Amino acid sequence: MEQLWITALLNRALGGPVNAILQALPPVFHPADPSAPISNAVAVEIMVIAILLLIFLWVRSRLSVENPGGSQHLAEAMDSFITNQSGEIIGHHSEKFTPFLISLTIFILLMNLIGLIPTLESPTMTATVPLGCAVVAFIYYNLHGIKKQGPVKFLGHFAGPVWWMAWIIFPIEIISALARVMSLTIRLYANMFAGDMVTMAFFALIPLGIPIIFLGLHVFVAFLQAYIFVLLTTIYLSGVVAEEH
Repeated sequence: MEQLWITALLNRALGGPVNAILQALPPVFHPADPSAPISNAVAVEIMVIAILLLIFLWVRSRLSVENPGGSQHLAEAMDSFITNQSGEIIGHHSEKFTPFLISLTIFILLMNLIGLIPTLESPTMTATVPLGCAVVAFIYYNLHGIKKQGPVKFLGHFAGPVWWMAWIIFPIEIISALARVMSLTIRLYANMFAGDMVTMAFFALIPLGIPIIFLGLHVFVAFLQAYIFVLLTTIYLSGVVAEEH
């Protein structure tokens, strides 16, 4: 695969140390090309993280109680939306999950959209990136479930309500829980990969006019898939931390 300009830049600056670290790990982590151990997806992810840090610092520097600007209104609107949604799904004390859910939303959304910039591509059209996001979400809500319920009670809910059927229910529930990682990964990856391929194909065939429609559709899909990913994460989180009444 041809390197993007950001990938080539990072490989020139950090390729040596990164390759040394990867070579010290098991063979499965060794790069196919030791001279370019940083892939396009990883390079653009690093760019996304840098952009988000700059945005957060810029918004933080412009916070004002007396005269809030547009960026502050936008940040507060997103905070309210995620907080209200998690409050409806999870219930009381859901606001403590808002920072993670907002960070996940913005991170996935920007990765989805950055491919619209010429000379760049969406990291989410590489399967390992959605998988990484899904694994982080999986670990996050399970750790909170263990913290909320305790290890014994948390594992106990996989056995089901009927004790004598636990030997059947337990492995089924474990497989079902692990399948959530696959579901989150495939949904995000497949939609973004298909969207990018269709958009690029139409721009190659018809440079003007019709591709704009698909470009708008791609933007819609980018927002929708980021929303669905975080919505499902919130639902999974609710299943392990929501209080029963």
